[in-house]
Amino acid sequence: MSVRRSRYRDDPDAVAALVQPDQVHRDVYLDQEIFDLEMEHLWTRTWIYVGHDSQVPNVGDYYTLRVANQPLLMVRHTDGSVRVLLNRCAHKGAQLVSDVHGNAGKYFRCPYHAWQYRLDGSLLSIPLRSGYEGTRLHECPASKGMTALRNVAIHRGFVFVRLSDDGPDFHDYFGESLSSIDNMADRSPEGELEVAGGVLRYLHFCNWKMFVENLNDTMHPMVAHESSAGTAKRLWEGQPADAPKPMAIEQFVPFASDYKFFDDMGVRVFDNGHSYTGVNFSIHSAYSPVPEYDQAMVRAYGEERARKILSTNRHNTVYYPSLTIKGAIQAIRVARPLGPDRTLIESWTFRLKGAPDKLLQRTLNYSRLINSPMSVVGHDDHHAYAAIQQGLHAAANDWVSLHRNFDPAEIGQKDLSVNGTSEISMRNQFRAWARYLTDGMRAAQVAGPPAAARGDASGTARSGAAFSAPTSVASVDPQVAS
Repeated sequence: MSVRRSRYRDDPDAVAALVQPDQVHRDVYLDQEIFDLEMEHLWTRTWIYVGHDSQVPNVGDYYTLRVANQPLLMVRHTDGSVRVLLNRCAHKGAQLVSDVHGNAGKYFRCPYHAWQYRLDGSLLSIPLRSGYEGTRLHECPASKGMTALRNVAIHRGFVFVRLSDDGPDFHDYFGESLSSIDNMADRSPEGELEVAGGVLRYLHFCNWKMFVENLNDTMHPMVAHESSAGTAKRLWEGQPADAPKPMAIEQFVPFASDYKFFDDMGVRVFDNGHSYTGVNFSIHSAYSPVPEYDQAMVRAYGEERARKILSTNRHNTVYYPSLTIKGAIQAIRVARPLGPDRTLIESWTFRLKGAPDKLLQRTLNYSRLINSPMSVVGHDDHHAYAAIQQGLHAAANDWVSLHRNFDPAEIGQKDLSVNGTSEISMRNQFRAWARYLTDGMRAAQVAGPPAAARGDASGTARSGAAFSAPTSVASVDPQVAS
Protein backbone atom coordinates (compact mmCIF):
# COMPACT_ATOMS: atom_id res chain seq x y z
CA MET A 1 0.00 0.00 0.00
CA SER A 2 1.54 3.30 -1.08
CA VAL A 3 1.68 6.21 1.35
CA ARG A 4 1.10 9.69 -0.02
CA ARG A 5 4.12 11.90 0.57
CA SER A 6 3.40 15.03 2.58
CA ARG A 7 3.73 18.10 0.37
CA TYR A 8 2.79 20.83 2.81
CA ARG A 9 2.75 19.58 6.41
CA ASP A 10 6.32 20.64 7.27
CA ASP A 11 6.89 23.20 4.55
CA PRO A 12 5.42 26.67 5.18
CA ASP A 13 7.31 28.00 2.17
CA ALA A 14 5.44 25.56 -0.07
CA VAL A 15 2.16 26.76 1.41
CA ALA A 16 3.12 30.41 0.90
CA ALA A 17 3.90 29.65 -2.75
CA LEU A 18 0.26 28.68 -3.32
CA VAL A 19 -0.73 32.37 -3.14
CA GLN A 20 0.62 34.83 -5.67
CA PRO A 21 -0.39 38.51 -5.79
CA ASP A 22 -2.98 37.91 -8.52
CA GLN A 23 -3.73 34.17 -8.56
CA VAL A 24 -3.90 31.14 -6.26
CA HIS A 25 -3.08 27.48 -6.76
CA ARG A 26 -6.01 25.05 -6.96
CA ASP A 27 -4.64 23.04 -4.01
CA VAL A 28 -5.95 25.72 -1.65
CA TYR A 29 -9.42 24.33 -2.44
CA LEU A 30 -8.71 20.66 -3.07
CA ASP A 31 -5.95 19.39 -0.81
CA GLN A 32 -6.84 17.55 2.41
CA GLU A 33 -3.50 18.40 3.99
CA ILE A 34 -4.06 22.10 3.33
CA PHE A 35 -7.50 21.86 4.92
CA ASP A 36 -6.04 20.17 8.00
CA LEU A 37 -3.40 22.90 8.28
CA GLU A 38 -6.10 25.57 7.98
CA MET A 39 -7.96 24.08 10.93
CA GLU A 40 -4.75 23.86 12.97
CA HIS A 41 -3.27 27.28 12.25
CA LEU A 42 -5.75 29.65 10.55
CA TRP A 43 -8.99 28.79 12.36
CA THR A 44 -7.25 28.67 15.74
CA ARG A 45 -5.21 31.88 15.44
CA THR A 46 -7.99 34.15 14.12
CA TRP A 47 -11.25 35.28 15.75
CA ILE A 48 -14.10 32.90 14.91
CA TYR A 49 -17.79 33.61 15.41
CA VAL A 50 -19.43 31.39 18.02
CA GLY A 51 -22.92 32.81 18.38
CA HIS A 52 -24.97 35.67 19.79
CA ASP A 53 -25.47 36.19 23.50
CA SER A 54 -29.26 36.31 22.99
CA GLN A 55 -29.09 32.57 22.23
CA VAL A 56 -28.30 31.97 25.93
CA PRO A 57 -30.53 34.48 27.75
CA ASN A 58 -30.95 32.59 31.04
CA VAL A 59 -28.54 31.12 33.57
CA GLY A 60 -27.58 27.63 32.44
CA ASP A 61 -28.63 28.15 28.82
CA TYR A 62 -26.07 26.68 26.44
CA TYR A 63 -25.39 26.41 22.73
CA THR A 64 -22.96 23.90 21.23
CA LEU A 65 -20.86 23.97 18.07
CA ARG A 66 -17.51 22.91 16.63
CA VAL A 67 -14.69 25.26 15.67
CA ALA A 68 -11.57 23.81 14.02
CA ASN A 69 -12.90 20.37 14.99
CA GLN A 70 -13.02 21.37 18.66
CA PRO A 71 -16.36 20.78 20.48
CA LEU A 72 -17.35 24.02 22.21
CA LEU A 73 -20.25 25.22 24.27
CA MET A 74 -21.35 28.77 24.97
CA VAL A 75 -23.12 29.10 28.32
CA ARG A 76 -24.71 31.79 30.48
CA HIS A 77 -22.95 31.76 33.85
CA THR A 78 -24.59 32.44 37.22
CA ASP A 79 -22.96 35.89 37.30
CA GLY A 80 -24.67 36.82 34.02
CA SER A 81 -21.54 36.58 31.88
CA VAL A 82 -21.21 34.41 28.78
CA ARG A 83 -18.52 31.73 28.93
CA VAL A 84 -17.13 29.45 26.20
CA LEU A 85 -15.86 26.03 27.30
CA LEU A 86 -14.58 22.88 25.66
CA ASN A 87 -17.49 20.43 25.64
CA ARG A 88 -15.45 17.67 27.26
CA CYS A 89 -15.45 16.03 30.64
CA ALA A 90 -12.05 16.34 32.31
CA HIS A 91 -12.28 12.70 33.41
CA LYS A 92 -12.75 10.37 30.41
CA GLY A 93 -13.46 12.95 27.73
CA ALA A 94 -17.20 12.48 27.21
CA GLN A 95 -19.12 15.45 25.84
CA LEU A 96 -20.97 17.05 28.72
CA VAL A 97 -24.00 17.96 26.61
CA SER A 98 -25.03 16.45 23.29
CA ASP A 99 -27.99 18.66 22.34
CA VAL A 100 -27.38 21.71 20.16
CA HIS A 101 -28.96 23.92 22.79
CA GLY A 102 -30.70 23.58 26.12
CA ASN A 103 -30.42 24.47 29.80
CA ALA A 104 -28.00 22.76 32.17
CA GLY A 105 -29.41 24.25 35.37
CA LYS A 106 -26.70 25.48 37.74
CA TYR A 107 -24.04 22.93 36.83
CA PHE A 108 -22.95 20.43 34.18
CA ARG A 109 -23.11 16.71 35.01
CA CYS A 110 -21.20 14.17 32.94
CA PRO A 111 -23.59 11.48 31.66
CA TYR A 112 -20.89 8.80 32.05
CA HIS A 113 -19.46 8.99 35.60
CA ALA A 114 -21.39 11.97 37.03
CA TRP A 115 -18.46 14.34 37.51
CA GLN A 116 -20.01 17.76 38.04
CA TYR A 117 -18.79 21.18 36.96
CA ARG A 118 -19.88 24.73 37.68
CA LEU A 119 -20.98 26.82 34.72
CA ASP A 120 -17.52 28.41 34.50
CA GLY A 121 -16.03 24.92 34.04
CA SER A 122 -14.50 24.56 37.50
CA LEU A 123 -14.79 21.16 39.14
CA LEU A 124 -17.71 20.92 41.58
CA SER A 125 -17.75 17.29 42.70
CA ILE A 126 -16.55 13.74 41.97
CA PRO A 127 -18.47 10.63 43.16
CA LEU A 128 -16.53 8.68 45.81
CA ARG A 129 -13.71 11.19 45.75
CA SER A 130 -11.92 9.28 48.50
CA GLY A 131 -10.92 6.78 45.82
CA TYR A 132 -8.44 9.33 44.51
CA GLU A 133 -6.66 9.88 47.85
CA GLY A 134 -2.95 9.24 47.54
CA THR A 135 -3.05 9.39 43.72
CA ARG A 136 -1.63 12.01 41.34
CA LEU A 137 -5.06 13.32 40.34
CA HIS A 138 -4.35 16.74 41.85
CA GLU A 139 -1.30 17.09 39.59
CA CYS A 140 -3.21 16.33 36.39
CA PRO A 141 -5.48 18.45 34.16
CA ALA A 142 -8.45 16.30 35.18
CA SER A 143 -8.47 17.93 38.62
CA LYS A 144 -8.70 21.42 37.12
CA GLY A 145 -12.14 20.93 35.59
CA MET A 146 -13.41 21.71 32.12
CA THR A 147 -11.26 23.86 29.89
CA ALA A 148 -12.45 27.44 29.50
CA LEU A 149 -11.25 29.45 26.55
CA ARG A 150 -9.09 32.36 27.55
CA ASN A 151 -9.69 34.44 24.43
CA VAL A 152 -13.39 35.30 24.23
CA ALA A 153 -14.67 38.64 22.99
CA ILE A 154 -18.23 39.97 22.86
CA HIS A 155 -19.06 42.89 20.60
CA ARG A 156 -22.65 44.17 20.61
CA GLY A 157 -23.77 40.67 21.57
CA PHE A 158 -21.70 38.85 18.90
CA VAL A 159 -19.47 36.26 20.59
CA PHE A 160 -16.08 35.42 19.08
CA VAL A 161 -13.28 33.11 20.20
CA ARG A 162 -9.63 32.74 19.36
CA LEU A 163 -8.64 29.18 20.22
CA SER A 164 -4.92 29.86 20.34
CA ASP A 165 -3.10 32.16 22.73
CA ASP A 166 -0.94 33.06 19.73
CA GLY A 167 -2.79 35.61 17.63
CA PRO A 168 -3.95 39.21 17.33
CA ASP A 169 -5.97 41.26 19.76
CA PHE A 170 -9.70 41.35 18.95
CA HIS A 171 -9.86 45.04 18.04
CA ASP A 172 -6.54 44.89 16.19
CA TYR A 173 -7.86 41.99 14.15
CA PHE A 174 -11.21 43.47 13.11
CA GLY A 175 -10.50 47.19 13.34
CA GLU A 176 -12.89 49.53 11.52
CA SER A 177 -14.76 46.59 9.97
CA LEU A 178 -16.67 46.34 13.28
CA SER A 179 -18.63 49.39 12.14
CA SER A 180 -20.88 47.03 10.16
CA ILE A 181 -21.88 45.16 13.33
CA ASP A 182 -22.35 48.52 15.08
CA ASN A 183 -24.64 49.72 12.28
CA MET A 184 -26.67 46.51 12.46
CA ALA A 185 -27.19 46.88 16.22
CA ASP A 186 -27.80 50.63 15.97
CA ARG A 187 -30.73 49.94 13.64
CA SER A 188 -32.59 48.86 16.75
CA PRO A 189 -34.27 51.80 18.51
CA GLU A 190 -32.96 50.19 21.69
CA GLY A 191 -29.48 49.53 20.29
CA GLU A 192 -29.78 45.78 20.76
CA LEU A 193 -30.38 42.68 18.63
CA GLU A 194 -31.73 39.25 19.43
CA VAL A 195 -31.76 36.04 17.43
CA ALA A 196 -35.25 35.41 16.07
CA GLY A 197 -36.36 31.82 15.67
CA GLY A 198 -34.10 28.96 14.71
CA VAL A 199 -31.39 28.50 12.16
CA LEU A 200 -31.45 27.36 8.54
CA ARG A 201 -28.55 24.98 7.89
CA TYR A 202 -27.57 23.64 4.51
CA LEU A 203 -24.62 21.65 3.25
CA HIS A 204 -22.48 23.03 0.43
CA PHE A 205 -20.36 20.58 -1.54
CA CYS A 206 -17.44 22.95 -1.87
CA ASN A 207 -14.48 24.38 -0.03
CA TRP A 208 -15.39 27.00 2.58
CA LYS A 209 -13.29 29.66 0.82
CA MET A 210 -15.47 29.51 -2.30
CA PHE A 211 -18.48 30.58 -0.24
CA VAL A 212 -16.56 33.37 1.52
CA GLU A 213 -15.04 34.69 -1.73
CA ASN A 214 -18.43 34.80 -3.43
CA LEU A 215 -19.88 37.14 -0.81
CA ASN A 216 -18.15 40.17 -2.32
CA ASP A 217 -18.00 38.86 -5.89
CA THR A 218 -20.19 41.29 -7.86
CA MET A 219 -19.38 39.92 -11.31
CA HIS A 220 -21.63 36.87 -10.87
CA PRO A 221 -25.15 38.08 -9.83
CA MET A 222 -26.36 39.14 -13.28
CA VAL A 223 -25.10 35.82 -14.69
CA ALA A 224 -25.66 33.16 -12.02
CA HIS A 225 -29.00 34.64 -10.90
CA GLU A 226 -30.41 35.36 -14.36
CA SER A 227 -32.87 32.49 -14.13
CA SER A 228 -34.11 33.40 -10.64
CA ALA A 229 -33.82 37.13 -10.07
CA GLY A 230 -34.02 37.74 -13.82
CA THR A 231 -37.36 35.96 -13.95
CA ALA A 232 -38.70 38.09 -11.09
CA LYS A 233 -37.51 41.21 -12.91
CA ARG A 234 -39.30 40.20 -16.11
CA LEU A 235 -42.51 39.44 -14.21
CA TRP A 236 -42.52 42.97 -12.79
CA GLU A 237 -41.73 44.73 -16.06
CA GLY A 238 -44.49 46.98 -17.29
CA GLN A 239 -45.80 47.85 -13.85
CA PRO A 240 -46.34 51.57 -13.14
CA ALA A 241 -43.32 53.24 -11.56
CA ASP A 242 -45.35 54.19 -8.48
CA ALA A 243 -46.94 50.75 -8.04
CA PRO A 244 -46.16 49.30 -4.60
CA LYS A 245 -43.77 46.37 -4.98
CA PRO A 246 -44.40 43.06 -3.23
CA MET A 247 -41.68 42.33 -0.70
CA ALA A 248 -40.37 39.38 -2.76
CA ILE A 249 -39.96 41.59 -5.84
CA GLU A 250 -38.07 44.21 -3.81
CA GLN A 251 -35.68 41.56 -2.57
CA PHE A 252 -35.28 39.47 -5.73
CA VAL A 253 -34.94 42.04 -8.51
CA PRO A 254 -31.74 43.88 -7.41
CA PHE A 255 -29.76 40.65 -7.95
CA ALA A 256 -30.43 41.08 -11.67
CA SER A 257 -28.89 44.59 -11.78
CA ASP A 258 -26.28 45.34 -14.43
CA TYR A 259 -22.50 45.55 -14.19
CA LYS A 260 -22.54 49.33 -13.73
CA PHE A 261 -24.82 49.05 -10.70
CA PHE A 262 -22.49 46.63 -8.92
CA ASP A 263 -19.34 48.45 -10.00
CA ASP A 264 -20.69 51.74 -8.66
CA MET A 265 -21.57 50.08 -5.33
CA GLY A 266 -17.89 49.98 -4.44
CA VAL A 267 -15.99 47.56 -2.20
CA ARG A 268 -13.90 48.29 0.88
CA VAL A 269 -11.22 45.95 2.17
CA PHE A 270 -9.47 45.86 5.53
CA ASP A 271 -6.39 44.15 6.89
CA ASN A 272 -6.76 40.48 7.88
CA GLY A 273 -9.16 39.56 5.08
CA HIS A 274 -12.27 41.55 6.04
CA SER A 275 -14.33 43.51 3.50
CA TYR A 276 -17.74 44.75 2.47
CA THR A 277 -19.52 45.74 -0.70
CA GLY A 278 -21.93 48.64 -0.73
CA VAL A 279 -19.60 51.54 0.01
CA ASN A 280 -21.98 53.93 -1.81
CA PHE A 281 -25.25 51.97 -1.92
CA SER A 282 -26.36 48.35 -2.23
CA ILE A 283 -29.12 46.00 -3.30
CA HIS A 284 -30.83 46.87 0.01
CA SER A 285 -30.95 50.64 -0.52
CA ALA A 286 -34.35 50.92 -2.24
CA TYR A 287 -36.61 48.99 0.12
CA SER A 288 -39.98 50.55 0.87
CA PRO A 289 -39.95 52.80 3.94
CA VAL A 290 -41.69 51.78 7.16
CA PRO A 291 -42.89 55.11 8.62
CA GLU A 292 -43.52 53.86 12.16
CA TYR A 293 -39.99 52.43 12.25
CA ASP A 294 -38.43 55.66 10.98
CA GLN A 295 -40.34 57.54 13.68
CA ALA A 296 -39.12 55.17 16.39
CA MET A 297 -35.53 55.65 15.21
CA VAL A 298 -35.85 59.45 15.29
CA ARG A 299 -37.26 59.29 18.81
CA ALA A 300 -34.36 57.08 19.90
CA TYR A 301 -31.45 58.81 18.18
CA GLY A 302 -32.57 62.19 16.91
CA GLU A 303 -33.18 62.99 13.27
CA GLU A 304 -29.58 63.44 12.11
CA ARG A 305 -28.17 60.30 13.78
CA ALA A 306 -31.17 58.20 12.71
CA ARG A 307 -30.73 59.33 9.11
CA LYS A 308 -27.03 58.44 9.21
CA ILE A 309 -27.73 54.96 10.58
CA LEU A 310 -30.47 54.16 8.08
CA SER A 311 -28.63 55.57 5.08
CA THR A 312 -25.80 53.06 5.59
CA ASN A 313 -26.90 50.10 3.46
CA ARG A 314 -23.97 47.76 3.02
CA HIS A 315 -24.31 44.46 1.19
CA ASN A 316 -22.23 41.60 2.65
CA THR A 317 -19.62 42.36 5.30
CA VAL A 318 -17.10 39.53 5.59
CA TYR A 319 -15.55 38.95 9.00
CA TYR A 320 -12.83 36.61 7.81
CA PRO A 321 -12.86 33.67 7.92
CA SER A 322 -16.16 32.56 9.47
CA LEU A 323 -18.90 35.21 9.45
CA THR A 324 -20.79 37.42 7.01
CA ILE A 325 -23.51 39.86 7.99
CA LYS A 326 -26.15 41.91 6.20
CA GLY A 327 -26.78 44.75 8.61
CA ALA A 328 -29.41 46.41 6.43
CA ILE A 329 -31.55 43.27 6.47
CA GLN A 330 -30.47 41.91 9.90
CA ALA A 331 -29.33 38.51 8.67
CA ILE A 332 -26.05 36.65 9.01
CA ARG A 333 -24.47 33.53 7.58
CA VAL A 334 -21.78 31.45 9.22
CA ALA A 335 -19.33 29.09 7.50
CA ARG A 336 -18.55 25.86 9.38
CA PRO A 337 -15.91 23.91 7.37
CA LEU A 338 -16.29 20.12 7.41
CA GLY A 339 -13.69 19.11 4.85
CA PRO A 340 -11.90 20.43 1.75
CA ASP A 341 -15.07 19.84 -0.28
CA ARG A 342 -17.85 20.21 2.32
CA THR A 343 -19.03 23.30 4.19
CA LEU A 344 -22.04 23.71 6.45
CA ILE A 345 -23.66 27.13 6.08
CA GLU A 346 -25.84 28.51 8.87
CA SER A 347 -28.34 31.27 8.14
CA TRP A 348 -29.58 33.26 11.15
CA THR A 349 -32.11 36.08 11.40
CA PHE A 350 -32.26 38.83 14.02
CA ARG A 351 -34.97 40.98 15.54
CA LEU A 352 -34.32 44.69 16.10
CA LYS A 353 -35.46 45.31 19.67
CA GLY A 354 -38.06 48.05 19.76
CA ALA A 355 -38.73 47.94 16.00
CA PRO A 356 -42.11 47.16 14.36
CA ASP A 357 -42.81 43.53 13.46
CA LYS A 358 -42.69 44.39 9.76
CA LEU A 359 -38.90 44.68 9.99
CA LEU A 360 -38.62 41.10 11.26
CA GLN A 361 -41.09 39.96 8.59
CA ARG A 362 -38.84 41.49 5.93
CA THR A 363 -35.78 39.77 7.41
CA LEU A 364 -37.47 36.37 7.59
CA ASN A 365 -38.78 36.74 4.05
CA TYR A 366 -35.30 37.60 2.77
CA SER A 367 -33.69 34.65 4.52
CA ARG A 368 -36.22 32.20 3.08
CA LEU A 369 -35.99 33.66 -0.44
CA ILE A 370 -32.22 34.18 -0.62
CA ASN A 371 -30.28 32.42 2.16
CA SER A 372 -31.93 29.10 2.91
CA PRO A 373 -32.15 25.48 1.67
CA MET A 374 -35.44 26.51 0.00
CA SER A 375 -33.92 29.54 -1.72
CA VAL A 376 -34.02 30.01 -5.48
CA VAL A 377 -31.15 32.53 -5.55
CA GLY A 378 -29.03 30.51 -3.11
CA HIS A 379 -29.19 27.40 -5.25
CA ASP A 380 -27.72 29.35 -8.16
CA ASP A 381 -24.65 29.95 -6.01
CA HIS A 382 -24.68 26.41 -4.65
CA HIS A 383 -24.55 25.01 -8.18
CA ALA A 384 -21.65 27.33 -9.08
CA TYR A 385 -19.65 26.30 -6.00
CA ALA A 386 -20.08 22.58 -6.73
CA ALA A 387 -19.16 23.14 -10.38
CA ILE A 388 -15.95 24.92 -9.36
CA GLN A 389 -15.06 22.24 -6.83
CA GLN A 390 -15.41 19.53 -9.48
CA GLY A 391 -13.91 21.53 -12.33
CA LEU A 392 -10.72 22.32 -10.43
CA HIS A 393 -9.77 18.63 -10.62
CA ALA A 394 -9.03 19.21 -14.31
CA ALA A 395 -5.25 19.08 -14.66
CA ALA A 396 -4.79 21.54 -17.54
CA ASN A 397 -4.37 24.62 -15.34
CA ASP A 398 -3.18 24.64 -11.72
CA TRP A 399 -4.03 28.29 -11.12
CA VAL A 400 -7.19 30.29 -10.33
CA SER A 401 -7.21 33.83 -11.69
CA LEU A 402 -7.79 36.81 -9.39
CA HIS A 403 -6.47 39.41 -11.84
CA ARG A 404 -9.50 41.72 -12.21
CA ASN A 405 -8.43 45.30 -11.39
CA PHE A 406 -5.21 44.12 -9.74
CA ASP A 407 -2.90 46.97 -8.77
CA PRO A 408 0.45 46.18 -7.08
CA ALA A 409 -0.05 49.29 -4.93
CA GLU A 410 -2.94 47.55 -3.09
CA ILE A 411 -0.51 45.12 -1.43
CA GLY A 412 0.09 46.14 2.17
CA GLN A 413 -2.88 48.54 2.32
CA LYS A 414 -4.85 48.12 5.54
CA ASP A 415 -8.00 50.02 4.48
CA LEU A 416 -8.84 50.61 0.83
CA SER A 417 -12.01 51.36 -1.16
CA VAL A 418 -12.17 50.63 -4.90
CA ASN A 419 -14.73 49.89 -7.63
CA GLY A 420 -17.24 47.19 -6.77
CA THR A 421 -16.39 44.64 -9.48
CA SER A 422 -12.74 44.39 -8.48
CA GLU A 423 -11.48 41.03 -7.20
CA ILE A 424 -9.51 42.81 -4.49
CA SER A 425 -11.56 41.26 -1.68
CA MET A 426 -10.49 37.75 -2.74
CA ARG A 427 -6.84 38.75 -3.07
CA ASN A 428 -7.09 40.40 0.35
CA GLN A 429 -8.52 37.21 1.86
CA PHE A 430 -5.74 35.06 0.48
CA ARG A 431 -3.03 37.40 1.73
CA ALA A 432 -4.45 36.98 5.22
CA TRP A 433 -4.86 33.23 4.64
CA ALA A 434 -1.22 32.79 3.68
CA ARG A 435 0.07 34.98 6.51
CA TYR A 436 -1.83 33.34 9.36
CA LEU A 437 -1.37 29.83 8.04
CA THR A 438 2.38 30.03 7.47
CA ASP A 439 3.10 32.06 10.62
CA GLY A 440 1.28 29.40 12.62
CA MET A 441 3.20 26.61 10.92
CA ARG A 442 6.54 28.30 11.61
CA ALA A 443 5.59 28.95 15.24
CA ALA A 444 4.70 25.28 15.67
CA GLN A 445 8.07 24.23 14.22
CA VAL A 446 9.89 26.45 16.72
CA ALA A 447 7.81 25.26 19.68
CA GLY A 448 8.38 21.59 18.95
CA PRO A 449 6.05 18.69 19.87
CA PRO A 450 3.33 18.99 22.55
CA ALA A 451 4.20 18.31 26.18
CA ALA A 452 2.70 14.81 26.16
CA ALA A 453 4.85 13.85 23.15
CA ARG A 454 7.93 14.93 25.15
CA GLY A 455 7.00 12.58 27.98
CA ASP A 456 5.72 15.28 30.36
CA ALA A 457 3.16 13.35 32.40
CA SER A 458 1.58 16.49 33.83
CA GLY A 459 0.39 17.56 30.37
CA THR A 460 0.97 21.18 31.30
CA ALA A 461 0.03 23.52 28.48
CA ARG A 462 2.86 25.22 26.61
CA SER A 463 2.99 28.93 25.99
CA GLY A 464 0.91 29.64 22.89
CA ALA A 465 -1.13 26.45 23.32
CA ALA A 466 -4.54 26.40 21.74
CA PHE A 467 -6.47 26.21 25.01
CA SER A 468 -6.09 27.55 28.51
CA ALA A 469 -7.24 26.75 32.00
CA PRO A 470 -10.56 28.14 33.26
CA THR A 471 -10.42 31.89 33.53
CA SER A 472 -12.66 34.92 33.33
CA VAL A 473 -14.24 35.90 30.03
CA ALA A 474 -13.20 39.26 28.63
CA SER A 475 -16.02 41.38 27.26
CA VAL A 476 -15.16 44.04 24.73
CA ASP A 477 -18.68 45.29 24.16
CA PRO A 478 -18.18 49.00 23.42
CA GLN A 479 -21.35 49.84 25.30
CA VAL A 480 -19.62 48.57 28.43
CA ALA A 481 -16.01 49.44 27.70
CA SER A 482 -16.50 53.00 26.53
